[in-house]
Amino acid sequence: MTTKAELVTAIAEKAGINKNQAKDALEAFIDTVTTSLKSGSDVRLVGFGTFKAVTRAAGTARNPRTGETVERPASKTARFQVGEGLKTTLNG
Repeated sequence: MTTKAELVTAIAEKAGINKNQAKDALEAFIDTVTTSLKSGSDVRLVGFGTFKAVTRAAGTARNPRTGETVERPASKTARFQVGEGLKTTLNG
């Protein structure tokens, strides 16, 4: 697993910028993706993948510990669909 701090360091090294600039760039990316998903827009990075906002319908769920059935409210979440370029790299 890579932490945010490790990601900032890697970005700084690969882009030839300092860590503060890399941290600002990463935070700007995260904020922009979050804002787009919140407004219902997908974020598509060709060759990498697509972040999609999805709505999960309300329903019933079962607590695995107690077996108790509970009502689950509708909620929004995000999904990531892997792009062909990333998929090829991972399987190559």
